[in-house]
Amino acid sequence: MSDVVVQIMFILAVSFLLTFITTPIVKVMAIRLGVVDIPKDDRRMHKRTIPRMGGLAMFYGFIVSVIVFIKLDPKLIGILLGTVIIVAMGIIDDKFTLKARIKFPIQIIAAIVPVLFGLSIQFIKLPLIGPIVIASPWSEILTVLWIVAITNAVNLIDGLDGLAAGISSIASISILFISLIMGNFESAFIATALVGCCLGFLPFNMNPAKIFMGDTGANFLGFILATLSVMGAFKSYAVISFVFPFLVLGLPIFDTLFAIIRRILKHKPIMSADRGHLHHRLIDMGFNQKQTVTILYSASCILGLSATVMAARGMVKGLILIAALSPVVVFVVWFAVKRKHEFKDKENENE
Repeated sequence: MSDVVVQIMFILAVSFLLTFITTPIVKVMAIRLGVVDIPKDDRRMHKRTIPRMGGLAMFYGFIVSVIVFIKLDPKLIGILLGTVIIVAMGIIDDKFTLKARIKFPIQIIAAIVPVLFGLSIQFIKLPLIGPIVIASPWSEILTVLWIVAITNAVNLIDGLDGLAAGISSIASISILFISLIMGNFESAFIATALVGCCLGFLPFNMNPAKIFMGDTGANFLGFILATLSVMGAFKSYAVISFVFPFLVLGLPIFDTLFAIIRRILKHKPIMSADRGHLHHRLIDMGFNQKQTVTILYSASCILGLSATVMAARGMVKGLILIAALSPVVVFVVWFAVKRKHEFKDKENENE
């Protein structure tokens, strides 16, 4: 086990340092190439032009640390090849803003690559029901759909400074610990590389952001988290294996499902953009960017911690933890909103 810890520390350090050192270089490159985010509508939370494509630095730190420290088996090679496709698409999208009808097929192709190399959800095990074996070709189809869905889910939450990188790092840490508990060291090492590149990028991306990860970073993070969950939680015979990825990735999954339902009810295209995501709603309630990100970090931590407790101590104790911590977050949000309204009422009276 000591060898595993040492390798985790090396992977974390290399991934962090490479991303941290490379991000300023990518920032200069993005500015010179004109890959910048110009606020054009009320969906944008920033008021000035900011370079994007910062995900390229994250990808660099991640892939170097993986290639150097982790044994490349066929499934991992497939994941890395798919990642190259998704990152290449992200770079082009950050520069030219691709249409959804172009990006979606490319995401499917990128998801198919690791499946061709043997990555698939072959069974799921539900509480009280037991294992459900998924035969081919449904196994492969489900895996592709899962990867594409999570890739887009992470992309959708990338709306505030530090939000996507922070939530992805929390999810990666959760997957790291769950993988260690299950003895799946390969997934733990990959998750460590993802944690390192997220943490290496965050100092430049926290409010006020100096650079955005762009679609390059958001698609990269979503793709790796999706494939990691297949390698880790879905692969295990644990009684509640199916619950783990839905808890760890609970925030982006919920936000995406809510967005789909919202757009269907409003008779809008599912892939259309709007200002109804969780972070937009918290901003509209009166919270600033830092407060909103902190609230969403807290929710993500509760879900990730609960999944880890379930892996280590069982489902009941994990659910107890969720039940115990969730009301605290709800109360803090309610109290903060109440105080803000009281403060605004006093300001209006003084005027």
